[in-house]
Amino acid sequence: AVTSGEDSDETGIVVAGRGADGHGYILKDATCKLSPLEWAKRAVYQFDEWAADRIVAEVNNGGDLVEATLRAVRLTIPYEAVHASRGKRVRAEPVSALYEQGRIHHVGLFDALEDQMCNYVPDAVDSPDRLDAMVWAVTALGLTVQTEELVAVDITPRRRIGV
Repeated sequence: AVTSGEDSDETGIVVAGRGADGHGYILKDATCKLSPLEWAKRAVYQFDEWAADRIVAEVNNGGDLVEATLRAVRLTIPYEAVHASRGKRVRAEPVSALYEQGRIHHVGLFDALEDQMCNYVPDAVDSPDRLDAMVWAVTALGLTVQTEELVAVDITPRRRIGV
């Protein structure tokens, strides 16, 4: 989010990892409603706390602001910008399939994230910031693509996420 007012969106910050078993693990939901500099500090803190490889950020509504803000906190932060060229529902479907296959696990309690997952309505006005951050994180782990060690994921469109 580019603002931190009462009516501002939250900034979704989700930490995820890939296990030796090829499964995805949701480790932390650090979503917040903070100013750009403060959410960037939070993201970099999570990066350090979890010994992450990189920060992945959707830049459709922030453009260069996201990277510049993160680099204001740490110039050398490993960063990857992603662009949403498809709707949230289409992006979430492969991740939903991984949940259905039992290949994504939550390590801890994530009530607000799970509420967004269960209550998501495609094409709704409200942005599911936590859900979107989780989808980008899992996608960045390479779990939604077919490789020799992974099972292929059916990405046939469905009417609801079903997670």
